[in-house]
Amino acid sequence: MSTFKNKTAIVTGSGQGIGLEICRQLAAQGASIILNDRETTLAEEAARSIKQEHGICVPMSGDCADVSFIQEMIDEAVKQFGHVDIAIANAGITLFGNFLEYKPEDFATVMKVNLGGSFFLAQLAARQMKEQGNGGRILFMSSVTGHQAHKNLAAYGMSKAALEMLAKNLVEEVSCYNITVNAIAPGATITERTRSDPEYEKIWSRITPIGKPASTHDIASAALFLVSPQAGHITGQTLVVDGGWTSVSPSPY
Repeated sequence: MSTFKNKTAIVTGSGQGIGLEICRQLAAQGASIILNDRETTLAEEAARSIKQEHGICVPMSGDCADVSFIQEMIDEAVKQFGHVDIAIANAGITLFGNFLEYKPEDFATVMKVNLGGSFFLAQLAARQMKEQGNGGRILFMSSVTGHQAHKNLAAYGMSKAALEMLAKNLVEEVSCYNITVNAIAPGATITERTRSDPEYEKIWSRITPIGKPASTHDIASAALFLVSPQAGHITGQTLVVDGGWTSVSPSPY
């Protein structure tokens, strides 16, 4: 498949999990990838695996909440491939904590990464897309916790709901440049992190209407649709990918 032939994508937080699968699928369909992770080893190993399997992938390790580093990624994409067509703000951090005892430093970290990193990736990518004059795609990674209350995730859920509002608001700002902005809200998903909990898949299989949590492939496939030419008339929207969980919302506790 060559849906993304001659397209360049920047994907943050993609050394493993959902982000890595998004990069794999994009590369398999012809895209050139700037793959970011804050851990150098993860970024390099992920990029190596993609290059062996599919095609072109450049690792860039660094803090995706640092505006100067975001600009470095934009500049590197332009240097290597000539343009930026897709920006996916996949990086995020989850810091659980009881609301009454939540620490200011934890709150600041969650907001800096989840909101600041996403906001400024979108801003700098949109500037580059505007300059290029060919439009583009921006995608945020929200969560079902931005739709339904989840114990000990007040700050995280708040940050994810804010990303969905940001996607809506940017319709007013960037549609005139043929740039679409959307979000994905994954539900429970099997990743390296969730596999560490031996009860995770069992619990979420029981309370998810479709009978199982998502795979990274499920989430990545939805993401690819929203950044594809087929979604050119979709913007300001959030696609919930949760096997029906938000329709009934039973607690995992």
